[in-house]
Amino acid sequence: MAISFVPDEAMLPQVLPSVRLLANGIAIPELRAKYRDIKTWRNVRAIFMVWFWTALLAELGVHFGWIAAIAAFILMGPMHARFAILMHEAAHRLLFRKKSLNDFVGKWIIAYPVMVPISLYRRSHFAHHREEFGPEEPDIAFYSGYPCEPASLRRRLFRDAIGISGYKNFKALLGALAKKNSRKLAGSILGVQAVLFGLFWLATGAWWSYLVFWWLPWMTQWRVLNRLRAIAEHGGMQKSSDRRMTTHNVQQHLLARFWFVPYNTGWHLAHHVDMGVPWHNLPAFHKELQEAGYVTSDVTFKNYFELWRSATTPAI
Repeated sequence: MAISFVPDEAMLPQVLPSVRLLANGIAIPELRAKYRDIKTWRNVRAIFMVWFWTALLAELGVHFGWIAAIAAFILMGPMHARFAILMHEAAHRLLFRKKSLNDFVGKWIIAYPVMVPISLYRRSHFAHHREEFGPEEPDIAFYSGYPCEPASLRRRLFRDAIGISGYKNFKALLGALAKKNSRKLAGSILGVQAVLFGLFWLATGAWWSYLVFWWLPWMTQWRVLNRLRAIAEHGGMQKSSDRRMTTHNVQQHLLARFWFVPYNTGWHLAHHVDMGVPWHNLPAFHKELQEAGYVTSDVTFKNYFELWRSATTPAI
């Protein structure tokens, strides 16, 4: 059955607390440790693989002709999505059990390469978790205004695709160099970009490889993927103590998981019920919520296209 963009309260069965879940949906203490267990080896493998594929795509793009170059450019969008989700895990301190290691890797190996000041991101992101759509919601520009006219969404995505949104972000980063309180942070991020520029050049033999296969995808297609994912997570929802009213739930399929919701981030309702659950345990925790009757088909979109269609209204 098709669901409305924002579920009606009548569609939200009040099944909590249960034998296994507390009133807020978090697992009882006896089960909580299981779901919050951080599997370090999986995160090490994920970090290694995202850098391996990034390097391989750049190499193939430079040396195997223009078709390979176009393919590498396009596939670098999903790579940026992977960096973003791993950065998100680091912000929640879910990459490594040791805080200092989590923060070092999260900052220098994941966040700064994709030009994210993770300390600032963590502060604003936790405000998002404290109260979605509350007065401190940092991402309200991404979430508000839905459902909207199809033409309105197309305009937003077009601005993302041609680099207007990315330019604003990059301009802000450059502008931060002129401000005393942000100069060190911006300088560190741009310093990492300079290192990456050299590494891309050294690895591929092409001075332009960083610009085409790293910076330009970050400026353009990553912005499109990020907006589509943001809509799928919270677009058009509303302030509520019930997470099912603040966060969409979407069935997960292989293509979407590859393209823009990697590392189980598509189980976003489960993440908002308990943000202490690392990515590799989200499917199991989501199943727990389903078995409790908290997550039902009435509040679940069959796929992302169904959700995005619901995010727009016919032009009048």
